[in-house]
Amino acid sequence: MSLGIDPIVWFFVLGLTAGALRADLRLPPAIYEFVSTLLLLSIGMKGGQELARQAVTGIATQVLLTLTMGALLTFLAFGILRGLGRLSRVDAAAVAAHYGSVSIGTFAVAVAYLARAGIPSEASMPLLLVVLEVPAILIGIVLARGLSAGTPWSSVLHEVLLGRSVMLLLGGLAIGTLAGPTGLAPVAPLFFDLFKGILAVFLLEMGLIAADHFGGFRRHGLFMVGFAVLVPPVFSLVGIGFAAAMGLSQGGAILLATLAASASYIAAPAALRTAVPEANPALSLTAALALTFPFNILFGIPLYQRAVESLLTH
Repeated sequence: MSLGIDPIVWFFVLGLTAGALRADLRLPPAIYEFVSTLLLLSIGMKGGQELARQAVTGIATQVLLTLTMGALLTFLAFGILRGLGRLSRVDAAAVAAHYGSVSIGTFAVAVAYLARAGIPSEASMPLLLVVLEVPAILIGIVLARGLSAGTPWSSVLHEVLLGRSVMLLLGGLAIGTLAGPTGLAPVAPLFFDLFKGILAVFLLEMGLIAADHFGGFRRHGLFMVGFAVLVPPVFSLVGIGFAAAMGLSQGGAILLATLAASASYIAAPAALRTAVPEANPALSLTAALALTFPFNILFGIPLYQRAVESLLTH
């Protein structure tokens, strides 16, 4: 009996259940690194391949609006966390940086969701994914520390701009654009044909990691649960508004709404650990990975599709 849910989602549920039961399913670190590398390169190369197929116009406008959206989401999250959650300035800024940034894993699931539904999207979306990583992290650091001379900006910028995820995505985009569909044909079986299998293994590990972070809340637990579950749908509406301003297709709008609703658990934690070590990482990681990520994977993406269809196609 099929429940109409993409099979890859069940791999996440399996990992989440196994982690909660403390079953021994954890992937060896080298395998996880390999799987995540393939996933990031696949996303980048797919976008680059599509860019090579067509003359893309308006990219500069899309990038500018995407940067604006990332900044807006960060300030909105910071205001909610400080005003309603009463978090310290440092913790509010750190969590806001995570929620202004994006989840590459969530984007990958949304791409697979659209492919299964036969809904096309713009070739520029992987580029906008990379663009959204940057402003939230930088703004979060400034909100936490101010323009302090003691902030290790060189290390932070290196982590943000030359970090593993950004480099793999940009590298994949470049390879896909330069090689084009014909040039990528020899590697397509690994990077494109096996994409959903790679994503399934990645989500299995993400479920295990998410289970590890449950219980990471202390004082602000109840508020943070509400924040992690209620803020994504609200932020998705911001994403839909920016998608309308960019003139994106239905698929592009769904992806941008999903990105706006997601929270970083790769780039932001690494950068914030360097620049704001006094922030409580349990708040950010538990909210982003143990709550927001499962919510988006299990419920959010179909919800954002319905919102796009209701708001932009009528």
